[in-house]
Amino acid sequence: MALRQASDFAQLAAQIKQAGLLARRRGYYSARISVNLALFAGAWVAFALLGDSWWQLAVAAVLAVMTTQLAFIGHDAGHKQIFASRKWNEIAGYVHSGLTGVSYDWWVGKHNRHHANPNHEDEDPDVDISVLAFTQRQGAAKRGPLRWIASHQALLFFPLLLLEGYALHWHSIRHSGRERYLMIANVVVYLGVVFWVLSPVYAVAFILVHQGLWGFYMGCSFAPNHKGMPVLSAGHSLDFLRKQVLTSRNIRGGWFVDILLGGLNYQIEHHLFPSMPRPHLRHAQVIVSEFCRQHGISYAQCGLFRSYGYVLKYLHEVAPPLRNKAAV
Repeated sequence: MALRQASDFAQLAAQIKQAGLLARRRGYYSARISVNLALFAGAWVAFALLGDSWWQLAVAAVLAVMTTQLAFIGHDAGHKQIFASRKWNEIAGYVHSGLTGVSYDWWVGKHNRHHANPNHEDEDPDVDISVLAFTQRQGAAKRGPLRWIASHQALLFFPLLLLEGYALHWHSIRHSGRERYLMIANVVVYLGVVFWVLSPVYAVAFILVHQGLWGFYMGCSFAPNHKGMPVLSAGHSLDFLRKQVLTSRNIRGGWFVDILLGGLNYQIEHHLFPSMPRPHLRHAQVIVSEFCRQHGISYAQCGLFRSYGYVLKYLHEVAPPLRNKAAV
């Protein structure tokens, strides 16, 4: 059985390779990076020209969107999707980490552990979040305010995402090693520019909107991918193909959703072939979904808003024991 399951992925990989879907797409990424940087720079020019004005909150919202789009490119660079050369992928990754304030080294290490064991209770850092409980065992370990938050996690989930941007900056500075000074410089320059151009009230409002919406957008982009899907524990017997497919969820949609979620809407294909360039994921989806159908492997796919419903439903179902204990 194990040999047959291993050969399943080999067959799928052969189909993907034969279709040419692992080839680099330099033209696509050159255009995408150029557009992103132009819009990002343009937003900062608008910030400088507007001066002290409540219209700066609109600029902050645009910057939140573009900061997330830059982070998506950093994600692709971390998976070596952009260039064949590791060096040039790292250069792209470090540049985008410097612009977004997220440590490339820290994030790549964390994200690689996630890809190796998605939704694994003990080994996936993405299901080890202090304010949330994804299993009964995690819930039982919560104490004090963290238990209260986790007991109401479905209600608090989206508000908590507004803090995700600040958490990413903090973890980047705390865990980044050689990048720490770059991360600190990002924060210092950012705060210096904002408070130089804006008076204190406008500056604080700008920061709250920019960082809050950026964290919210990032969280809303990554949450649908695995939350609410099966959580694995030690001793599971799933092979690579089934482990990646059964713990992941795709999001339906056209070109707008592809741009909105940075290709993460093809989470199943991305997990099976992490180095596949983003524009090829849509084509791989046709092959992978059909392969799973033929082999009787459950393939999860739904609309964006339905996926959030699944996430909230799962968080709510985990929380009742916490609420009962909190009431004691």
